[in-house]
Amino acid sequence: MGWRDRGVEIKTPEQIEGMRAAGLVVARTLELVTDLARPGLTTGELDAAAESHIRGLGATPSFLGYHGFTGSLCVSVNDEVVHGIPGSRVLADGDLVSIDCGAIVDGWHGDAATTIALGEVSDEIRALMTVTEESLWRGIGAARLGGRVSDISHAVESYVASQGDYGILEDYTGHGIGSQMHQPPDVPNYGRPGRGPKLVRGLALAVEPMITVGSPDVDVLEDEWTVVTTDGSWAAHYEHTFTLTPDGAWVLTALDGGRARLEALGVPYGGD
Repeated sequence: MGWRDRGVEIKTPEQIEGMRAAGLVVARTLELVTDLARPGLTTGELDAAAESHIRGLGATPSFLGYHGFTGSLCVSVNDEVVHGIPGSRVLADGDLVSIDCGAIVDGWHGDAATTIALGEVSDEIRALMTVTEESLWRGIGAARLGGRVSDISHAVESYVASQGDYGILEDYTGHGIGSQMHQPPDVPNYGRPGRGPKLVRGLALAVEPMITVGSPDVDVLEDEWTVVTTDGSWAAHYEHTFTLTPDGAWVLTALDGGRARLEALGVPYGGD
């Protein structure tokens, strides 16, 4: 069975460049909304700013209209893990806010997420943010041409487990990405290494650990989108889209291509 028979899309270098253009739109939009977010602002106001910015850069929001989703961002607050619908909710001091953004340029997608704290949060929540973000980079850093998708999964899980008693969502995963936002293969945040599709040049993946300070069990609210922890514990969510070149990893949704974080891990950087 070949790659395309399994639905895995392999891009040319020129198509990866198109994904980089989409990734930069996402990176700049997340930078904008991170700077804009403050107590008193609604999640809908953040979303409107994001949509305007994405369109102003000549791109289209990936999320808007996706299976009926009504926002250009997913904005998830505190015990909301992912897929929060932007609207009338007013952000408050001390909130933990996860922001997920996608954009399309010339038919190619970029997808990334970050988590921010508004004002003062506890040391426990600061640690959660740090562990979740670092696990994302450890996952990307474990990827090598010729390796397997679960090498990423194992690196995420191993790092999180080494840092304390955190919950790792299992029913929500990273994914392939390219001419569609969600494609095979799934990229779980747990598992044994050496399994799953082979990591080859032209494959692009979105890696996105979703980590809680309590149980990993979740429910979906009546809006049929917002994922919340069943025990009310808070969660963090970070995501990047990346690919592998012969030189190393290239993070398409990071402004610097991921160079600084990858080099800090001693991982080869594969961008321009």
